[in-house]
Amino acid sequence: MTTTVRPARVDDFAQIQRIEVAACRAFTDVGYPSVADDPPFSDEELEEARAPGRLWVAVDDAAGDARPVGYVLAREISGRGHVEQVSVLPDRQGSGIGRLLIDQVAAWARERGLADLTLSTFREVPFNGPLYAHLGFRFMAEEELDDGLLAERAHEAAHGLDTDARAFMLRPL
Repeated sequence: MTTTVRPARVDDFAQIQRIEVAACRAFTDVGYPSVADDPPFSDEELEEARAPGRLWVAVDDAAGDARPVGYVLAREISGRGHVEQVSVLPDRQGSGIGRLLIDQVAAWARERGLADLTLSTFREVPFNGPLYAHLGFRFMAEEELDDGLLAERAHEAAHGLDTDARAFMLRPL
């Protein structure tokens, strides 16, 4: 079975939302039940990312017609590509799908002349910080955070995320 990444379509939105809900359930087991309780991106939010080409899905079909098993949503912050959300169905985690999706964002960022990727994640959660380090990201020092990333941190805090447990990570392209 070959997994490929393609741009998301409107008819993928319901499956993207199911993927996010399923993947976020794991946060309950690591002490962050509020993350699991957060609603997934709305259709409107997904469309805001899909229309300009910032939303991709991973599918297990070379033709790209199969139901998505993972997705990634990206945007630009402070002249860098930023991984807003990446989620993979729990039964498909650990099979390289997350790497494929991150690599898609890297390609998108390179096409725009951006030099780095960033993301915000939980430092100690095994399927967060340590996983992204394995994918070539490094933790950013506090003094490296610019106004855009600090605004992102404030946005996360306003949505109830424990910013003391989170960190920004950077991957040069």
